[in-house]
Amino acid sequence: MLAFPRGSAVSRFLEVAMKGKLRVIAIVVGLVLAVLIALPFLIPVNQFRPIIEDRLSGALARKVQVGALSLSLLRGSLSAENLSIADDPKFSASPFLTAKELRVRVEVLPLVLSRALKITGLTLEQPEVTLIKGASGRWNFSSIGGSSDKPVKTASAGPADSAITATVDKLQINKGRLTLATAGSKGRSVYDKVQVEATDVSFASAFPVEVSAELPGGGSFALRGRVGPPDKDDASLTPLAAKISIRGFDLASSGVIDASAGLGGKMDLDGTLASQHGEERTKGSIKLDKLLLVAGGSPSGVPAGVDFSTRYDLRRNAGVLNPSTIRVGAASARLAGTYLTPADVTVVNLKFDGQNMPARDLQSFLPALGVKRPKGASLAAGALSVNLNIAGPTHRLVVTGDVGLSDAKLAGFNLGSKMPAIGSLANLKTGSDLAIQMVTTNIHMAPDGLRAENFKAVVPALGDLVGAGTVDSKNNLDFKMVATVTGGVAGALGGTVSNVVGSLLGGQKTSGSGGGMQIPFLIQGTGSDPKFLPDVGGVAAGLLKSRLGVKKSEGPGTSEQQTSDPAGVLRGLFKKKKT
Repeated sequence: MLAFPRGSAVSRFLEVAMKGKLRVIAIVVGLVLAVLIALPFLIPVNQFRPIIEDRLSGALARKVQVGALSLSLLRGSLSAENLSIADDPKFSASPFLTAKELRVRVEVLPLVLSRALKITGLTLEQPEVTLIKGASGRWNFSSIGGSSDKPVKTASAGPADSAITATVDKLQINKGRLTLATAGSKGRSVYDKVQVEATDVSFASAFPVEVSAELPGGGSFALRGRVGPPDKDDASLTPLAAKISIRGFDLASSGVIDASAGLGGKMDLDGTLASQHGEERTKGSIKLDKLLLVAGGSPSGVPAGVDFSTRYDLRRNAGVLNPSTIRVGAASARLAGTYLTPADVTVVNLKFDGQNMPARDLQSFLPALGVKRPKGASLAAGALSVNLNIAGPTHRLVVTGDVGLSDAKLAGFNLGSKMPAIGSLANLKTGSDLAIQMVTTNIHMAPDGLRAENFKAVVPALGDLVGAGTVDSKNNLDFKMVATVTGGVAGALGGTVSNVVGSLLGGQKTSGSGGGMQIPFLIQGTGSDPKFLPDVGGVAAGLLKSRLGVKKSEGPGTSEQQTSDPAGVLRGLFKKKKT
């Protein structure tokens, strides 16, 4: 390596040459930066605004307006401060979409050299979109990209019109807000922080898309799949194949169930969606947590799982729920039927069938249906069978059908302590648990409460129970029951008191070969604290007086005496003995 003495002529020459070279580089860089800064002002990018409006309006079949354009060569994009897309006039005069900013990514060299606008990407910042569903089930976005009743008025094509092309490599929506509404309804569902990213966007083929959003009342939504090509006649029929994930969906905030009645619940969903030729198919699993379906009930203490499969006709707004499985612990049941979504509600007609389901696994879920266990009691054994019809709008469901319970044990419930006099007559000794051989009833359950009819039960330690009653929205019980007491002293009294009370009940006869004493009573209070009371009225008192009132004996040593208060005979059955 050659080295020149510091301060020599050669050394000084090299220093001057190096400084000159650096100066030239600095000048060139400065000129480039100056050009980059100046070019946006020299290129009249606003001449492309009517062209962009014209082409977007033609592609969407909606009038599109953009604000003043600015050019950033460093980012390679055109920006407009505002964007507005008109709605279908059949739905609203307000814009279908507005955005705070529209950025159009362009190829810089064709723009600088030949003023040709080649669009490669679109980004919408903070857009707000309103989706409206009409009474016929058609959406306001269905006509996007299709034919319109009135031609869209667009700007006349300028001299640069022939130089514009659009190959959208990437479409982005950032921090969007989506509002779902129904024509003629005040209800709204708002989805915030909507993010959309699509690549290789084309009107001729399918392209990948990812969507995420925050759900009303909390929770999240995510979709990943392929969409397109867009349907030219109805955008809502555009093919889609995607995976969907929902977390923490609030059923009350979304309007799926009636929030005004205090109902609620959370839902998680993982599934697939495939839409093609106007038919949408979904399949997946749902988890329902803290569900409350009847006013006066309590949120379920255990989650319910659903494995589902559906078919939905997008043109008719009608769907089929294929046989699906509902699970609560080890208990499982089948659910199938049809549903309609004509407007802002979903109307269902479903069949629910579950046979020999372990009652122990279901007891923590029953409060969601307004069924509460007596305080301190639990279903330690038993098999529950149901055959139900579920009909109506999802926020006001009505459930009717048959319910049966067999070979059950209600642990921690002493029936004898609730009805001490009956317990004495029947020699009832249940201890702290109550064995139930069988219970059957027809139910009618709505958001305002539950009605049970044709209630029948067989309790080995007591006898047969029949009756009917209701549980209202505040969980108050109102049941009228008749117990046919067997065993103990009841057999001896059966020929007298049973016939009297039988007359009171309209000639109802006792059942069983050994006969028994029929005793009417009421169940009031609440499900967690039931009260057993005598059912004594004016008619009962009159009948009892005519049947039980006898003359006082003339001679000593007789046990017969006049009954001055015949109604008290029944009341006494429900009073505790004095010790």
